[in-house]
Amino acid sequence: MRVVVTDAEYTSLDIEAGVLTVAGHELVRAQCRTPQDVIAAARGADALLVQYAPVPAEVLEALPQLRLVSRYGVGVDGVDLDAARVRGVWVCHVPDYGTTEVALHAVAMLLALLRNLTGHDREVRAGRWDYTLGGELRRPGDLTLGGVGLGRIGRMTVERAAPWFGACVGYDPHLPDDAWPPGVERTSLADLFARSDAVTLHLPLTEETRGLVGADLLARLPRGAVLVNTARGGLVDPDAVLAALESGRLGGVALDVLPEEPPPPDSPLLRHPRALVTPHVAWYSRQAEEELRRKAAQNVVDWARTGRPTHVVVEGR
Repeated sequence: MRVVVTDAEYTSLDIEAGVLTVAGHELVRAQCRTPQDVIAAARGADALLVQYAPVPAEVLEALPQLRLVSRYGVGVDGVDLDAARVRGVWVCHVPDYGTTEVALHAVAMLLALLRNLTGHDREVRAGRWDYTLGGELRRPGDLTLGGVGLGRIGRMTVERAAPWFGACVGYDPHLPDDAWPPGVERTSLADLFARSDAVTLHLPLTEETRGLVGADLLARLPRGAVLVNTARGGLVDPDAVLAALESGRLGGVALDVLPEEPPPPDSPLLRHPRALVTPHVAWYSRQAEEELRRKAAQNVVDWARTGRPTHVVVEGR
């Protein structure tokens, strides 16, 4: 088969080649940014490995030979899933490559906000050695933690962080009661925001969740609450977050993902003293990257050998 890597940040595709070419498949590298780029690069391709390149309906329609799209990562919001179903194209992903890393990053961001580490660091570097300059800090045991989305990563995050808090509440409409983590009170999304002094997001990006955290939910938070997002940038309205920071409703925000990556250099969030921003790095460790790349390629090999990829999002034919 002909397998096209539409785009990748990796300097070498040796890991993918070690999976695909050993199994007898042709591997072609491209660097696509637009649907038109994907169409031009993937003529005659049987399968795509996709990092950030968009795969809307027009791409699937223009590539009748295409049978499978395997995404480097968990989210598949860049692929038109409905169009893939109609055309019988398999869509698969890698759901379990960086669970520990993302949970660790989320907890690290949460604790950094609660202890205002960046603010204290900034004051010390400016020559001011005074613990009061970082503002009032609150004892976590008096606070409530809210976890939005309690899949692999969300569950690990709240299980690690909850012991520091006085209470923990959670929202996940898709998680059955028999899989609900102990010690986490199940509640509605609105109630979670109304009660939580710290909120961590762990949801996929769908039409239902896009822009979910906007002015309405942020207004429900207790004054001075903090928000962490290591999931998908599109979950959060950045303008609403900025307004909540300015009003004091949000005491701090930590974002590893943004709607636009990288953000514009003049983005107000990058200049705000109570915003902590990292470059979509929560998933990363050397081992996680190797696992991600290997499993994304293995989806293709398994499909070619057995008729079914390992981690299916959309059933093909």
